[in-house]
Amino acid sequence: MNEDACSLHNEKEWKGGQVERTAAEGSSLHDKGNHALPTFRGIPLSELKYHGVLQALTAEAIGWQPGAVSAEVLRAQEEWEAVDSIQPETGSRAGSEQPEQLISFSEALQHFQTADLSSFKERIQPTIRRSGLAALRHFLFGPPKLHQGLHEERDLVLTIAQCGLDSQDPVHGRILQTIYKKLTGSKLDCALHGDHWEDLGFQGSNPATDLRGAGFLALLHLLYLVMDSQTLLMAQEIFRLSRHHAQQFPFCLMSVNITRIAIQALREECLTRECNRQQKVIPVVNSFYAAAFLRLAHIWRSQQKTISDSGFVLKDLEVLAKKSPRRLLKTLEIYLAEASKGQASLLGAPKGYGPHVPHSKELTFTGVCDLPLHSSEDVQPL
Repeated sequence: MNEDACSLHNEKEWKGGQVERTAAEGSSLHDKGNHALPTFRGIPLSELKYHGVLQALTAEAIGWQPGAVSAEVLRAQEEWEAVDSIQPETGSRAGSEQPEQLISFSEALQHFQTADLSSFKERIQPTIRRSGLAALRHFLFGPPKLHQGLHEERDLVLTIAQCGLDSQDPVHGRILQTIYKKLTGSKLDCALHGDHWEDLGFQGSNPATDLRGAGFLALLHLLYLVMDSQTLLMAQEIFRLSRHHAQQFPFCLMSVNITRIAIQALREECLTRECNRQQKVIPVVNSFYAAAFLRLAHIWRSQQKTISDSGFVLKDLEVLAKKSPRRLLKTLEIYLAEASKGQASLLGAPKGYGPHVPHSKELTFTGVCDLPLHSSEDVQPL
């Protein structure tokens, strides 16, 4: 009898101790996670919620009382529960959204060809008005008239130059994104406003403010430059030159000024002979723009020009380009032929020449609109 009583007593004592140990282990589970729930070892933390583990740690699933849960655990649970309700910021291009696809020049051009641009077309003046001796000289020695069948294409170019940047237009946004990605090598989308546009050579955080005198045609020209397989290398070379530690210049702003020169050359009929020869207008204007940019880059590097020379360099370039457009286009053809063979850069690579030199925001840039224009009496198109 005594042995049975002793045995019963020992059994109760053993069970009591087991219960106490179980409770003690449960109460310290959050401090000894390596002993708890071994079946969930190796599961990422982000997946624990869906296996009910976090709920088990803060509920009665393993015998806990709510009052025994620490404040840190409760706070962690609240933060975790809030994860599903977090939404990306309005207008943000980051997060789970896929980056926008690049847009080709032909697709962008088609957008304008099919859009209603009648209100902008009313503003254009296809050719400049001449009077007096300038008109007589142009009549006697000037270029032939543009073929009638090319008038519509010419007017489209000048109409696009009247259009502004609309940040609400998805096509406009894709064009900006494409320019940014091709110049920087980034695979991610960027905000349509921000300091990163100054790094590309715009004067401010909004590219729309720098299109004076060239309109959206300036962005189409940049798009052409970076999306054409033949001119992309040239664009990247000039972009690197624009970040030279001593010869830096605002790349995109310089490009806008060259677009202005192209517009004036078209209106002054300097490109008429070439347009008639090719029976096209847009490709001729694009090539003229690219050739002028290449010429500027060559002068800038070889003559060690700096930002203080910008206005005079652009003015000399305008005179040269209008006087000898065919010679300018031939230079571009030679460059592209050499580039297609994989030969060394025609621009060279001066010291300090690289993509990591930051663009200074203190540059004083003078564009063609900031210098006195030639009067109509001085215009001598060929």
